[in-house]
Amino acid sequence: MVGNKNQAITWLLNQNDETLFEIKEYKQKRSLNANNYAWHLITEIANKISKSKEEVYLQMLKDYGQREMVSILSTIDIKGYFKYWEKAGTSVLNDKEFTHYHIYKGTSEYDTKEMSIFIDGVVQEAEQLNIPTKTPEQIEALKRMWNNE
Repeated sequence: MVGNKNQAITWLLNQNDETLFEIKEYKQKRSLNANNYAWHLITEIANKISKSKEEVYLQMLKDYGQREMVSILSTIDIKGYFKYWEKAGTSVLNDKEFTHYHIYKGTSEYDTKEMSIFIDGVVQEAEQLNIPTKTPEQIEALKRMWNNE
């Protein structure tokens, strides 16, 4: 069910009292066309600089993506817990060493605004390498499409 506060309340009042529900704010998903376009440019950048598209994607996440900082006991191996991360440092608290990590959110988890910022960054990187990109008008049209989906 997607709706405003009053619609959600009305809908909930008509549900079984024993059923549990999770309520969260609705976020507009970005277009697959946006994701395809980002990956197209990432592939072109990778080809131009002789790196893998995965390496370029991770760099774009670091430069233009969403991240959080987490601190974990240094004795814990975080591989398998997070897909995109990098070590940020260590510290000691109460005689225990902690390692701090930047954890990056993958674009499949982005909302429209986050994906817009990411694509703007990828486009800027491509342009600096003289890789052809869509016109600003075409990119804005893609962004408008995201809001209408």
